[in-house]
Amino acid sequence: MNMTDIENAILNLKGHSVALCKGEKTVVLDGKGISPLLSLIDDGRDLSGYSCADSGVGKAAAMLFAKMDVVCVHGRVMSSLAADFLKRHGIAFSYDEITERIQNNAGTGMCPMEETVLDIDDPDVALDALRRRLEELKEKTGKR
Repeated sequence: MNMTDIENAILNLKGHSVALCKGEKTVVLDGKGISPLLSLIDDGRDLSGYSCADSGVGKAAAMLFAKMDVVCVHGRVMSSLAADFLKRHGIAFSYDEITERIQNNAGTGMCPMEETVLDIDDPDVALDALRRRLEELKEKTGKR
C-alpha cells in the first residue's frame, strides 16, 4: 500500500520536531518552536508541495508553512488560530489535539511567537515580525 505524503510525514515525526515529505523526499528537523522552520526558510530550501507533520502548530508555524508553500499540515497539537489561518489559505490540515492557543514554555500564557502574529495575515509580514521578536527575546535572555 502506498502511503500519502502526510501519512509518511506523521510516521517520520517520531523522535523529531518536524517532518516534511514529498514523494521519496523526507526532511526531519529538531529544535524548539519555530526555529527549525526558520532555518529551512533561511537555507532557501524549496519545500513547495511538501506535506508536514509538526509536534506543535501555532499560527506562527502555520504562517511559515504558508510561506514555504506546504500543501498539508498535521499537528500533534494545533491552535485554533493556526487551523483558522490554514483553512483561510487553502492548506489542508489535521491534528491530534486542538487547543485555543499555544502556551509559552513556562505554561503561564500565550506563546510569544503566536502572540507576535495575532493580528497579521500576510506570511511575509509575519516572517519579518517573527525574526524581530526572536532577536528581542535573544537579547533579553542574553542568548546569541
